[in-house]
Amino acid sequence: MKKIINDSGTVVDEMIDGFCFAHANQVEKLTDFRVVLRKKKTDHVALISGGGSGHEPAHAGFVGDGMLAAAICGEVFTSPTPDQILEAIKASDTGHGVLLIVKNYTGDVMNFDMAKELAEMEDIKVESVLVDDDIAVEDSTYTAGKRGVAGTVLVHKILGAYARQGKTLEELKTRGDALVERIKTIGVALTAATVPEVGKPGFEIGNDEMEYGVGIHGEPGYKREAIKTSAEMAKELVSKLSEAFSFNQDQKYGVLINGLGATPLMEQYIFLNDVKQELDNQALTIAYTKVGNYMTSLDMAGVSLTVIAFETDEEIDALEETVDTPSWT
Repeated sequence: MKKIINDSGTVVDEMIDGFCFAHANQVEKLTDFRVVLRKKKTDHVALISGGGSGHEPAHAGFVGDGMLAAAICGEVFTSPTPDQILEAIKASDTGHGVLLIVKNYTGDVMNFDMAKELAEMEDIKVESVLVDDDIAVEDSTYTAGKRGVAGTVLVHKILGAYARQGKTLEELKTRGDALVERIKTIGVALTAATVPEVGKPGFEIGNDEMEYGVGIHGEPGYKREAIKTSAEMAKELVSKLSEAFSFNQDQKYGVLINGLGATPLMEQYIFLNDVKQELDNQALTIAYTKVGNYMTSLDMAGVSLTVIAFETDEEIDALEETVDTPSWT
């Protein structure tokens, strides 16, 4: 294993310290907890997210004005504990309540729910939105139902804009639940991720193989086959999304190409070009695009494709709105 680390047991704490130093004008660490806080307090509902580390820039990279108030960083690929989540809630609430944006993994759901109950006992209003955008498989490792993956970042961005507009906690909860229904993601992996404390790839895949539908923790996908061209990968993934959406030519859509950690931007843009061709073949209107590394899986090579079906132009405006965070540009 080749990693730029000191000790496999301290990677999360050292990462957080380095991250907060690099972006000291935007964020700060909550003392004694693995929590990254927005430095400037704002007078509206606070959005909080988090999960296991190893998915950077998610979620700490989206802390800042216009997106998250705080992000909780668990151990690598491991849910943060309820006490960490509770402290993030307490540190972020400005009297308008807190909305938790949670990816659908069993540990995350359980621990965020527990923290929510503890916060409510301290008279803090808390709601949650559960993101389960991965259409590849259901009831996979760590998950009851569909997994939460890169589409979570679009939820951060759109609800962050709505929170900044002054929408109430109840309004954000209702809009968030409806939004998740219109966001779907599917990915393809070329290599496995190597967790520092394990020291070897999470699964074996041949140099001439790829796997469709692998999860962001290395959970099994739905099909493994010989490596294909970018155009062939795009055709496969768009076909799965077409089935899930029943695409409507009268609706506007957005596309997020997300690198899984070890895929160069050159390849991501090539893949987007092929996705565009597939969507053009279906005469769809693409009103928004985003390309880059937003929810990774350590050093996994591969990409995920997220499509959002817009209900209103307000959602497009929310995605395009300028924010002040380390990683949304």
